[in-house]
Amino acid sequence: MIRVGIVGASGVVGGELIRLVTQHPDLELTFLGGSSSTGRRLVEVHPGLRLDLGLTIEPVTGELPQRCDVVLLATPAAVSAELAAELADRVPCVIDLSGAFRIRASEVHESWYPKVDRDAMLAERFVYGVPELIGEELANAPLVSLPGCYATAITLGLAPLTLALGLTLKTVVVDGKSGSSGGGLQLRTADLHPFRSGAIAPYAPTGHRHAAEVSDFLQRRAPGTVGSFTMSAYGVSTVRGLLASSYVFTDDDVDARELQRAYLRFYKHHPFVRVRRNTETVIPVPDPQAVLGSNFCDIAVLHDPAGGRIVVLAALDNIVKGAAGQAVQVLNRRFGLSEEAGLTMQPVVPT
Repeated sequence: MIRVGIVGASGVVGGELIRLVTQHPDLELTFLGGSSSTGRRLVEVHPGLRLDLGLTIEPVTGELPQRCDVVLLATPAAVSAELAAELADRVPCVIDLSGAFRIRASEVHESWYPKVDRDAMLAERFVYGVPELIGEELANAPLVSLPGCYATAITLGLAPLTLALGLTLKTVVVDGKSGSSGGGLQLRTADLHPFRSGAIAPYAPTGHRHAAEVSDFLQRRAPGTVGSFTMSAYGVSTVRGLLASSYVFTDDDVDARELQRAYLRFYKHHPFVRVRRNTETVIPVPDPQAVLGSNFCDIAVLHDPAGGRIVVLAALDNIVKGAAGQAVQVLNRRFGLSEEAGLTMQPVVPT
């Protein structure tokens, strides 16, 4: 059994990690870490998880590395930057779910995370963990930075255009809509029910840091293929799920049928990416409600010749495929397990 520690265990993503790890056939949960919830039992902070694990939430101490083979950091970026520096080379694997190490370029990182002081040399050692795109690099990787939820959807949606078809994306405009769980458990007036219910709130209308990490990743994988890259993000009145709509403008020739075939070929051997036709079911897809509770990312690619653009739609559960589920998927690849181990749950529809 692989011994797993979760730091940030009382948060939204922490609870989802606990749920997935405890039902995984090859994992054993050996440590729950936190600060504000220290000493509390699991059921006190996660009402749905009435599990007798013999664990309470503990502070992170120097003995943590002796109790774990892998540590999952579901902590704020500034906290992750400190903990990763303490745990690197003392634990076989650290998987960070925050934004502390997602953006490789220091100047870009500092512009989006000005309060996150990280070790630049340590940042260079992190693998940006999109399992479908860098799977071989995850084998035995000691440090993995998990993509953000929007970034996962956008990157999976755009990768076939550059990495398979070799297109130059002259301009990419992303429209993102996400449920309230994306903001975690912080108390903010805008997230109170009287304001959030029924709302479409433009909380990042002129830019989002997840777009910066996608651009950073694609430029390193396929230099020169991505030009202008902008994003607007909106909060909607669901709890889980997000939809990232990417509008791509290119001067390259585009054929609608070849687009669809290229996406099907690219993800043929990747069980968690479902390439779909948007009219194939009773509701138009991709739709976040068709993936909730699962580790799937549904993608559709369409050609809009009148508008001179490619439209890529990507939907996922932001807590599962956008966070905890992808962390377990990365862990599976890292330790040589079946990629689907512990992640075979189907979506819950309707919610």
